[in-house]
Amino acid sequence: VQLQASGGGLVQAGGSLRLSCEASGRAVANQHMGWFRQTPGKEREFLAAIIRDGTSTQYTDSVKGRFTISRDYAKNTVYLQMNSLKPEDTAVYYCAAATSLWSRRSGAYDSWGQGTLVTVSS
Repeated sequence: VQLQASGGGLVQAGGSLRLSCEASGRAVANQHMGWFRQTPGKEREFLAAIIRDGTSTQYTDSVKGRFTISRDYAKNTVYLQMNSLKPEDTAVYYCAAATSLWSRRSGAYDSWGQGTLVTVSS
């Protein structure tokens, strides 16, 4: 599956952004989907994941209550709604697809988007 992430940009602290991840080549409905982020010199950090059938989600503690992952099967797209953004949320954000495991581990994901930069100013 090929993934195209978009929606990043510059936003002030306290603002919101919605990231999109459009899939092609294989239906998103067959994939568990996740969002990660990475800053220079640090490992890729798990943010959120949604199970293949959309019935369950999981979040890392630092974004719980602020970020929401969702999926639109008709559009073959997964979203990450980000509210109450903080300067420490500044990073490159990646979407990823997993065929087999629904996991927080980046190694479980088979396909990755190219990343979209989110910058939160104070």
